[in-house]
Amino acid sequence: MPDPILSISALDAFYGDFQALFGIDLEIEQGEVLAIIGANGAGKTTLLRSISGLTQNAPEMVKYSGEAIGALRADEVATRGIALVPEGRQLFPSLSVEENLIIGGQIGRKGPWSLEAIYKLFPILEERKDQQSTSLSGGQQQMVAIGRALMANPDLILFDEISLGLAPIIIKDIYEALPGIIGSGMSALIVEQDISKALSVSSRFYCLQEGRVSLSGPSATVAREDISRAYFGVE
Repeated sequence: MPDPILSISALDAFYGDFQALFGIDLEIEQGEVLAIIGANGAGKTTLLRSISGLTQNAPEMVKYSGEAIGALRADEVATRGIALVPEGRQLFPSLSVEENLIIGGQIGRKGPWSLEAIYKLFPILEERKDQQSTSLSGGQQQMVAIGRALMANPDLILFDEISLGLAPIIIKDIYEALPGIIGSGMSALIVEQDISKALSVSSRFYCLQEGRVSLSGPSATVAREDISRAYFGVE
């Protein structure tokens, strides 16, 4: 088996005196789509913050392509090939759609993603490229956030609550675009409360409950009653 592109070992994470994650172990292979599920407050966003450098940890707790990155800043993590699509999109409100996308490419990594490729993936963004980004609908703003992350040409992309607050038809459109996003060998980690969506696009999953891994395994064969127990902490 090839070495994992991302390896997390005994990861603890804190906000001040509050401990949010307890001894998380996790691996993701090159080209794999991994789902992280769990209720609100389970530690899903904290996990992504630890991977992306928004929360610093001990260096060896997070390894990427064999390099210990747990203590690196977010900009240092990004230059190594990890991009985050944050919860709530977090677009720059004073900038246009295209300007938000261009910012994502400032890292200067080479790869298949360019403005042209983003507009091919999401044609509505080209139509509205000169509009203020936050004047778009929630679904279109999510497309901008995804496009901005792709412009960094990452090897690993992190999606934090990709469907949160969006209409079902928009969620369907975004999930239908995922194969075109990750089909070129990119790895993806999808944090999602919609269990069915998460399992449908991933090969494996981890369920978090109160900051700990309560269940993990292949997405295609897990029993829903096992997920329910792990998700809600019910014996």
